[in-house]
Amino acid sequence: MAVNRDAIVAWGRETIRAEIESLKQTTDVLDGSFTDAVEAILRSEGKVVVAGLGKSGHVGRKLSATLASTGTSSFFLHPAEALHGDLGMMDAGDILLAIAFGGETMETVEVAKAARRNGQTIIAITGKLESTLASLADIVLDGGVVSEACPLNLAPTSSTTVAMAIGDALAVSLMKARGFREEDFAAFHPGGSLGRKLSLVKDHIRCLPLKLSLDDGFHRILEVITQQNFGIAGVFDAEGSLVGAISDGDLRRALIDRESNVFTATAKDFVRGKPKSILDHTLAVDAVNFMEQQNVSSLFVQDDQGVTLGLIRMYDLLAAKIV
Repeated sequence: MAVNRDAIVAWGRETIRAEIESLKQTTDVLDGSFTDAVEAILRSEGKVVVAGLGKSGHVGRKLSATLASTGTSSFFLHPAEALHGDLGMMDAGDILLAIAFGGETMETVEVAKAARRNGQTIIAITGKLESTLASLADIVLDGGVVSEACPLNLAPTSSTTVAMAIGDALAVSLMKARGFREEDFAAFHPGGSLGRKLSLVKDHIRCLPLKLSLDDGFHRILEVITQQNFGIAGVFDAEGSLVGAISDGDLRRALIDRESNVFTATAKDFVRGKPKSILDHTLAVDAVNFMEQQNVSSLFVQDDQGVTLGLIRMYDLLAAKIV
């Protein structure tokens, strides 16, 4: 069937404009109930249990995942499964966040009734403020729309977009209220590219089982560098403070420049000032940039008290796909 290409683009734009208009209306009606919902979740010591059926269920799954990954403990509860035993997954201190545009979905309403009997706080996202679900809820968030973007006004389109936006608004507001940081985000996303880029130096540290003292001789220096296989070894004074470093390149140059005298040299003869170091709570991506700027392939890692914790290497950070 041939369809005018310009008409297809026009339909797409019309749909998006309709959903944008619904979002604008939602922005206008957002009120103190939203604040109540955020404060209730912040006060709660339990989880946010999100429930919804059909398209509302898909929205709920996404909302629960967003909450869980941004610092709010949450899981999705399928209403039909809940009525056949999974209600036991909810604890007394949990909050039920129920999503149903019409507010009359039987399974979702029954879950809300069970939560009411158990004394759990109920937050509802619904487009019908006089519905059964709304009457059961402690806090109602208005997810109403004038009409769906669907030309038949039947398929959930604008209403699911609005529910999704309200959920995102809750998650973001909770993040801001808790002071959720990039470091916190990385902790919840260790396997993703964002998590890797937001990982800290301490997440990639290599310990230093062998250390050199200022009086260690050439054979010991060679032994430590070889056994650790880092290409470098730290030199520490009697108090355990890092005072220098010796690389395998230093040894090769010494063999060429000093000839036979190198075998009587001690670690202090190789020390040329304190080596480059970085704090353990620095972002790993910043460590990569620093190493590139300083033209070095490794850095010693220290805490805020100046204690040397170990070593990070450019090779390891690149292997971890930090950049």
